[in-house]
Amino acid sequence: MSAAPRVIAAVLAGGVGSRMGAATPKQLLPLAGRPIIEHSVAAFEACPEVDEIVVLMVAEHVGRVEDIVAGAGFTKVSRVLPGGATRTETSYAALTAMASAADTDLALLHDAARPLLRPATVTACVSALGEAGAVGVAVPSTDTTVRVAPGRTGGEAIVSVPPRAELRRMQTPQGFRLGVLRRAYELAMADPGLVATDDCGVVLRYLPEEEVRIVPGDEGNIKVTNPGDVEIAETLLRRTGARAGSAGEEAAR
Repeated sequence: MSAAPRVIAAVLAGGVGSRMGAATPKQLLPLAGRPIIEHSVAAFEACPEVDEIVVLMVAEHVGRVEDIVAGAGFTKVSRVLPGGATRTETSYAALTAMASAADTDLALLHDAARPLLRPATVTACVSALGEAGAVGVAVPSTDTTVRVAPGRTGGEAIVSVPPRAELRRMQTPQGFRLGVLRRAYELAMADPGLVATDDCGVVLRYLPEEEVRIVPGDEGNIKVTNPGDVEIAETLLRRTGARAGSAGEEAAR
């Protein structure tokens, strides 16, 4: 019997979050008394399927994150490394950090600005990678989404309304068999026209024969992007804590 693949999680925090309008990178902003990035790393630390965690951070704040990791007592974090100037470059830096891993090992890439990730979602991704080479966490679109083009008299005009039942809103983590992600990025990094906002998109574009499986996500797994999102995340954390407390009391009866 072959050994189970190792699971390596990469928490990506290469951007500064300019839309937040804060002097501090959004990943370091406090959320319920802890930095946002600490919450994100904690979800993988708590998941028994995850063997190793690599953190990619804005270069000038690597030392601060190393202190956070040490203070939190995380045992699975092997390295805190500088990220790239773009999401694609940061993902590629994470992939490079996994150079010693086998093609059969699994990589989970997660946006550090999603601090409310549940370990159950991580477990579902790992399970799905037993059948698929690439997986993406997503939730159904509850809003109608339209395609637009420049209007004849200025502004924008609707040109089509895709069926909402076929649309999903992507979240993270996104998971891959390392061999799949390596092949996709080898082609992507050689393409001077590369434009990508996520890693499933890279696989879909450069390895079109590779199915990217959807793993059901969680509406609470929000991305802290704009001013006010921290307050929303605080509220969601309080509700989650209250539900967990109620469940624990009920079980003790």
